[in-house]
Amino acid sequence: MRAVWIVDDDDEMSHAVKLMLQLLDCEAVIYRDARSAARQLMAGGRPDVMILDINMPEVSGIDLLEFVRRRQETQDIPIVMLSSETTDLQVDEAMKLGADAFVFKPVTMEELEGAIERAVAAHG
Repeated sequence: MRAVWIVDDDDEMSHAVKLMLQLLDCEAVIYRDARSAARQLMAGGRPDVMILDINMPEVSGIDLLEFVRRRQETQDIPIVMLSSETTDLQVDEAMKLGADAFVFKPVTMEELEGAIERAVAAHG
């Protein structure tokens, strides 16, 4: 069973994603903001996959992505970016910073499963 962290400030979306992940036989934990997830990483927590919303108050998913990729202890965690308000520029930036897959809200279970598989495959 994969441990997946969902980092998203949207309650409805994060719960929907969590339910989909449970149907995909994943154990999902929701973090409402990027700082909480970063603190857990620094305390030694480590998911098998992270799903990051781009647009969050204070610290964005892009900021958290960059933080994860710069730390040797976390740089190999597969990361799926998730967003509803995304420009090609944001997608390009996320991919350049090391995102492994990108999905758009509202996401289907098939899209989510495919993105997770691509992200995991990118890390061997």
